[in-house]
Amino acid sequence: MFAAARPLFGQRLLSQQRCLAQRAAGALTRAKATTVCTRRLRFSTLTSAQSGSPTLQSPTTTLATARSIPSALPNKTIRSILASAQSDTHVKVQGWIRSTRQQKNVTFVEVNDGSSLKGIQATLSGGEGKGLVAGTSVELEGTLVKSLGKEQAFELQVSNMKVIGTCDGETYPLQKKRHSFEFLREISHLRSRAKTASAILRLRSASAWGFQKFFESQEFVQVHTPLLTTHDCEGGGEVTVTDLLAPSEFFGSPTYLTVSGQLHLEIIASAISRVFTLGPVFRAEPSMTPRHLSEFWMLEAEVAFVDKLEHLLDFSEACLKETTRYLLENCQEDIEFLNTWIDKSLKNRLVQLVEEPFKRMTYTEAVEILRQSGEKFEFEPKWGHGLQSEHEKWLAGSYCKGPVFVTDYPAGLKPFYMRKNEPPSSSTPATPSEDRTTVACVDLLVPGIGELMGGSLREERLDVLQRQLEAFGLDQKEYEWYMDLRKYGTAPHGGWGIGFERYILMVTGMENVRDVIPFPRYSHHCKF
Repeated sequence: MFAAARPLFGQRLLSQQRCLAQRAAGALTRAKATTVCTRRLRFSTLTSAQSGSPTLQSPTTTLATARSIPSALPNKTIRSILASAQSDTHVKVQGWIRSTRQQKNVTFVEVNDGSSLKGIQATLSGGEGKGLVAGTSVELEGTLVKSLGKEQAFELQVSNMKVIGTCDGETYPLQKKRHSFEFLREISHLRSRAKTASAILRLRSASAWGFQKFFESQEFVQVHTPLLTTHDCEGGGEVTVTDLLAPSEFFGSPTYLTVSGQLHLEIIASAISRVFTLGPVFRAEPSMTPRHLSEFWMLEAEVAFVDKLEHLLDFSEACLKETTRYLLENCQEDIEFLNTWIDKSLKNRLVQLVEEPFKRMTYTEAVEILRQSGEKFEFEPKWGHGLQSEHEKWLAGSYCKGPVFVTDYPAGLKPFYMRKNEPPSSSTPATPSEDRTTVACVDLLVPGIGELMGGSLREERLDVLQRQLEAFGLDQKEYEWYMDLRKYGTAPHGGWGIGFERYILMVTGMENVRDVIPFPRYSHHCKF
């Protein structure tokens, strides 16, 4: 019923190169040329025998040897110290005590500054460590020595200790035990000190960096789209600035907190053909499910001169694979920890995502698969009705057992800006009153989460767009600027958005979106 995705994009073509420059008496001798190690991010788009569409690939880019930026701060992080650790090296560490263990003449303390999962074990002789408790901030100086314990290769023998900030050990809520995520949400101002929360924050940071690196490799320009807008892109922006400011006194018109940067990206993509944004968006979302927030982050991309939906699918698949590969290569410690304590299938699932092609099916095929599945769903799958969360999770988890693109949804389920497909053939089964018109759109479904990404080709034909605005009951004068983009040098284009927190759920194995954002905002909850 569905076609497998095309071979793994982001193939690496590696060559090696060495340049040896020799200076003698102030003059350069001849350099012996070889090759510099390069990495070429390259993705091929589907080639259709019928259309004869060409294979696209990004320009080859040779990465020159990067200049090393020296540290701009006086002290090294614990992660940096341990990465270059050598015995008998004098070091200074600063951080918070995570745990203490008292013996007769020795106190063992684990100190962490958030730069790595485990931190560093320090030993204090005599009675110097007595009275130290978890939560205390300290500065320790001493010598690195090989550890006799199995948990770490080196430990710090402390010669000088300075307590920077004391902690009331009796009331400090983070003790050396496992805490429930519900409890950690109640103390969200302190939960970043917990191992799981800090691992998630590091993976969240690395994910943003991984996406950034991918877009940079594909010659995209980052755009900072506004948080305040006069347009409700997807119909979910019931939160308006009128809750705080009278628009007649300030903006002079109804103003919304943005639900998407898409329309603004379309503006910029009409001049700069490859753009993306990563920023907060808002929904007046009353749902209290583990997947919903009122404030969350969206990664959105818009590409001009894309006229086939399959090219957009190829691009989004490459983006997710390369970013996830970056995490597997650079966040091994945190992923191993989460694989052990949160989701024992996490690592294998991420490797599968990187190595195996995503499945693909149309909405019509998906509905037929659901109808013939024999599963008892709460909501009966019907053509013309939206796929429910239970449908999405079953398709990705039980049927495809991996990510799956579902394309070409009914036009009546999607916004006005999505490009209409050609009318269905007369052989397509439909009741006389049923409109089987579809749009060139896609949802990416992943196991355990459901929808991760949504995108489409945009309607670039002015006459069709005008009819769409009229059909949706939208004021054409209000969208005059949007139609101008079609009047003055229109071009086929498309884009997609990824719920950043949902991606973090996927790469951490967590189940509740409130646990993967530092400051969750949802109905009746907005702390700090």
